[in-house]
Formats: sequence, C-alpha cells, structure tokens
Amino acid sequence: MSMRNRRQGQTSKHHGQSSRTPQGDADGSWVPRDAVGILLVSGDPYLQEEAKRIIAAAGGSLRTAIDVAEAVHGWDNADVVLVGSDIRELPPRRRAPTVLLGKASEGDGLWRLAAALGAERVAVLPEAAAWLAEHLSMSGSPDPGGTVIGVIGGSGGAGATTTAIWLAQAAAGHGVSTVLIDGDRWGGGLELAVTADEISGLRWPDFAETRGSIDPSQFRDSLPVAGGFAFLSWPGTREPAHIPAAGAVAAVVDAARRSFELVLVDIGRSAEGLGTLAWDCDRILLLSKAHLKCAVAAARVLNELPPVDVGLLVRGTGATSVDAPLISESLGLPLLGVLPEMRGVASGTERGRLLELGRRKPISRLAGSVLELNGAIQ
Repeated sequence: MSMRNRRQGQTSKHHGQSSRTPQGDADGSWVPRDAVGILLVSGDPYLQEEAKRIIAAAGGSLRTAIDVAEAVHGWDNADVVLVGSDIRELPPRRRAPTVLLGKASEGDGLWRLAAALGAERVAVLPEAAAWLAEHLSMSGSPDPGGTVIGVIGGSGGAGATTTAIWLAQAAAGHGVSTVLIDGDRWGGGLELAVTADEISGLRWPDFAETRGSIDPSQFRDSLPVAGGFAFLSWPGTREPAHIPAAGAVAAVVDAARRSFELVLVDIGRSAEGLGTLAWDCDRILLLSKAHLKCAVAAARVLNELPPVDVGLLVRGTGATSVDAPLISESLGLPLLGVLPEMRGVASGTERGRLLELGRRKPISRLAGSVLELNGAIQ
C-alpha cells in the first residue's frame, strides 16, 4: 500500500462495494443474489425509525441491534454497518462502520465521533435521508465506481490547486476518464487557472437546487472539458453564487464517482471542505512547502482530516528549505514526491495557462508517478 492507513487494524470497504457474491445470468448480466444486508447499531428511537424508513425505500434487508454487545456476532456478516451517534465504541477486531447516523443538533461532534470510530461516511438526519437511501441502494452494485482522491494544502500557497490540475491532466493523458472538482468556493474559481477561454457547462451554483441523486450520464455530459478532463468549478466571477447544501454536494460526488474512473477534489482548507468533501475521498494528498512553518501548519491540517489514507507531497527545495524526507518522517506520512519549483506558475495561473506548464517533462513525470503510486494509472 502506497499510503499510510490511518485506520489502524481496520478494514476499509470501497464506497458502493458489497461483500456479497454476485450471481450472473447466462447473458453475462449481473443479478444481485438478495437484498443488501444492513446492520443498524443504535438504541436511539429516532435514528431507528428514520433508518427503517430509509432502508425500506432503498430495498435493503435490515437487522437492528440496540448496542455493540447485541451486534457483535452479525457485524462482519453485514454488507453495510450503520452506527448511531449513541454508540461510542466498536466491538473488538471488527471493521469500521460504513456510515455514522446522527442528528443536526449534534453539530461538529458527529464528525469527531466518526473520526474516532473510523466511519467512512456521516449522514445527518433527516437532511441526508435521500443521500443515504441512494448510497444504500448503490451498495448492492457490483461496480464500486471510480476512485476519489483529494488534494489539500498544508498552508496557504502550497500549490494544491495547481497540483490537482496537473494530476487531472496527467491522468487524462494516460486515457483515464477524469473529473476535477473545485472544493474551495473561496478560491476564486478553479476554471480561471485551467483555461483563458469561456467554456460552456455547469458550475457549482447550478446544483444548488439538487434533491436526491443525479443521473451519471447527464452529469458527465453537462460539465466543461479542458486538457482532456472534465471539471466542476466555482464561477470565476464577482457575482454572488448560490451555495449547494451538503446533500447536493454528496449527490454531486456520488454522480462523479459513477461517471468517471478518477475524481480529483481540490478540497481547500476551509471547515466547509474539511467537513464535507474530505469525507468523500478514498485517499488524500497533503501538500507542504519545504519550510518549517509550513510543515507545522501541515501537521495541524493532518489532524483535521478524516480517517483515510494520506500521502505527502513537498513543494520545492532550496538552501533555506527543510529536507523533504524529514518533513515526511515528522508527519508520519509516506513521501510521494517533490514538486519542482517552476518558473511561470504564478503568471500561468493568472492567464489560465497552467495546462501548458503541465506538459513539461518534470511535471508530467512527477504527476504520473503520484498517480501510479495511488493506483490511478497502470
């Protein structure tokens, strides 16, 4: 494994993947053997009733346990394990829960609990009911969908957006269907760095009224394309933008996962990005500039990330720089590469010409290596 697993001793299931064995027809089509087996562990009456209603809509088979002791024997046999926010510890040597269920009134404590339990997703009810139903129905699919890799800077100016663009460009160049998602609505619009041209297609505000799931084919066809990859950006304008709710953001990421082989997310360092998009990532790349202050800032960002695999990229070296392997060792992360300092990056960003720089050999080689280490290309 190329990246340190921060869920020590726990087995991670890919989003949408079921542990059941599929049964094929003679024509090769896939037919599920039975309904998705779902275990709900919660003694909270509200969460129990909401879960029953949602699982009935998703067509799953539900078994309920009011506490860990009652759930322990059927835990690993379930396709999906839902845990209520009233559960504070897991049974020994059992995999992490798939989704933590909670209430809006519990606030940020839900995400701290999810991190402690190693939960893959958080569903705040009743707001996330539609997303949860869709997520559970997808759990019976034989296709887990594409890989979601997040990119986040350990400090301002680390180059997360630039790196995400170059990774998307390199993946597309290797024939991988790729979408780049702008997760930083305070960043001025990723599209301004991708191209100087006005390209038709949907932006984030167009999904503000989204309810429920999004058709993958329609989603893919609606996005602008540059450099061989699709992208979803915040508008590069000064006009106020409508902000999609958390359920709409989850629906967008699910549609992206079902539409593309690789989803790259420029997470941004806001609490908004860390509390939503970061939790949808299968892996995260943390960028740090090669300086002491930046390494310290990166350590603080690392502490806020969800329990997924994280790898380190270090930007630039020089006489006053901290050694990249030393930063890697201090953070306890594998060093995936060092981004060389390139002339013209600042002006390229201003002119929408980063893709031209991405074609240079040092950048394309590094991007290809990072993608290969993370299994995004062969």
